[in-house]
Amino acid sequence: MDEKQRHAEGTKIRREVLGNVHVDRAIAKTTDLTAEFQDLITRYAWGEIWTRPGLDQRTRRVLVIGTMIAIGRWDEFRMHVRAAVVEGGFSVEDLKEIVLQQTIYCGVPTAHAALSAVRDVLEELAASRDDAPDRD
Repeated sequence: MDEKQRHAEGTKIRREVLGNVHVDRAIAKTTDLTAEFQDLITRYAWGEIWTRPGLDQRTRRVLVIGTMIAIGRWDEFRMHVRAAVVEGGFSVEDLKEIVLQQTIYCGVPTAHAALSAVRDVLEELAASRDDAPDRD
C-alpha cells in the first residue's frame, strides 16, 4: 500500500470509528501548524493500525478507552467514549465494565474521573437527542 492508499484507508476507518461530523470538523480546523500531524495520524494510527486484521473494531475501541483511562487523557477519552456509543453501539453497561476493569489496574481516583467523564458524555448525548427535531 502506498501513502495515498494508506491515507484513503485511514480516512475511511477514521470516519467509521469517530463519525463523519468529528472527522469533518477536524479537517475543517486543520491549519498549516496541524496539517502534517493530521496526515500522520490518518496514515499511521488509522490507515496502518486500525486497518490491521488482528483485532476487530470493538476490541480496538475497548483498548483505546482503557488506555486513555490509564494515561489520563480525558479529552481523547471523551471523544472515544462518544464515538463508541454513537458509532460503535456501546451501551452504558459496556462503558461501566471497561471502567471497572481499569479500576483495578489504574486506581480508584482514575476510575472515578473516568466515570465522571462517561456521565458527562452520556448527558451531552441525551441532551443532543432531546434537542433534535422529531423525525416522523
